[in-house]
Amino acid sequence: MRESGRNGINQTKEEKWNFPFSKEEWAATPKPVQDFLLHVVASHATLEKRIEKIETSLNKNSSNSNKPPSSDNPFKEKPEKEKKKKNKKKRRKGYKQKMLDPAKVENVLPEACTCGNIRFDDTQPYYTHQVIELPEIEMKVTHFVLHKGECPCCGKVNKAVVPKEHRTGFGPRLSAMIAEMAGNQGDSRTIIQDFCSSVLGFHISLGGIQKVIDRASEAIKPHYEVFGEEARQTSVNHIDETSHRQKGKLEWLWVMASATIAFFMIHPKRSKEAFEALIKDWVGILVSDGYGVYQKWVGYRQTCLAHLIRKAKELSESKNPEIAKCGKWGKAELQRLCHMAHSPPTVGEWQAFYARLIRFITLYEGRKDDAGRFARRLRKEIDSLWTFLIEEGVSPTNNHAERMLRFAVLWRKRSQGTCSEKGDRWVERILSLRQTCRLRSKSTFPVLVDAMTAYFKEQSPDLAWISQP
Repeated sequence: MRESGRNGINQTKEEKWNFPFSKEEWAATPKPVQDFLLHVVASHATLEKRIEKIETSLNKNSSNSNKPPSSDNPFKEKPEKEKKKKNKKKRRKGYKQKMLDPAKVENVLPEACTCGNIRFDDTQPYYTHQVIELPEIEMKVTHFVLHKGECPCCGKVNKAVVPKEHRTGFGPRLSAMIAEMAGNQGDSRTIIQDFCSSVLGFHISLGGIQKVIDRASEAIKPHYEVFGEEARQTSVNHIDETSHRQKGKLEWLWVMASATIAFFMIHPKRSKEAFEALIKDWVGILVSDGYGVYQKWVGYRQTCLAHLIRKAKELSESKNPEIAKCGKWGKAELQRLCHMAHSPPTVGEWQAFYARLIRFITLYEGRKDDAGRFARRLRKEIDSLWTFLIEEGVSPTNNHAERMLRFAVLWRKRSQGTCSEKGDRWVERILSLRQTCRLRSKSTFPVLVDAMTAYFKEQSPDLAWISQP
């Protein structure tokens, strides 16, 4: 039974007797003093909840929330358990230096034996040591000397004009290199200008660099359009979005990525309208996080288990023992489900897991705290938790889309976004080209050279490689 005190504060009988004196002493205490003590207890409980909420917010990082890794405190040491676990991970496979076609071969003979002999009649090669050197860079410059002459028939002065493919003053390979540095490497205009002056030995203005980039954006526009068409024909797509700014105004960079195609789009909104503009008529399996627009997807969907695991980890670090217990249990079950992608469960293992998950949801979904909200979210998305076990080619997490966005996020942090619609279109197109080439282990520079060559000659670029599997 709850009794109401002053200021609208409700206290239970158990809370009333939570004082360092007996019930008899409490009964003898004047009513105003009782109300004051009850008010102090209620205020103390409210402050404890606020402190717990603030501490939880301060303890959030990339491992227990949706915060990016770049927001983590670099000076905070990781717990010993995480350090040991990290050491147990397998090292990545190394890459050996490949043998290139030599421009020159030199045979090196043994000089002398330890016995003093310096003559060797029969020698055989046993090892090839490769030395790679950059040739001296010498820019290829062509001067088009324009002539003019007076017509002998009418007397009119006629002037020669520069051929169309050479009117920009920068050839396709140089233009492709500037586009490579600006887009695929994320270098600033000033860095490109310094590189051209220091390494290539010629000066180019910042405005000239921008004009080259604008031409490169137009040159790869056909590629971008085909990327969108191909992305909307794949059966499984990972979709995610991140913030983007144009002159300080908030926009959103969306990505739709499959195993072989990455398609980017900048839209003013983060809404159903933007989502539909991205996918258009695509119908397939959606892999995404728990954003509300994605939850309304009418087809098959795989919700990102990594997001749910991070949320469970956050709950497991709560000071409330019941919420912490819920978080640890939920984290263990979700991690077990995620591991099933590499080790499919037997019928018995699956039945046991499903029974534990239903028991977990049933036990906590009635609560009004964070544990209850987490359980209700699992109940709501239960049909999307294990699509990866049913459909081939589906991943249990949306890490693929997040990896596609990673370079864009770092680029945005350095450049502070774009300044115009033209800049947005450049970002969309070059990111789509860059990430698609990376997914296919294809170099971007030759593609840019072909695109710039076709653009200068007013021809169609080679797009056949995009439709190839």
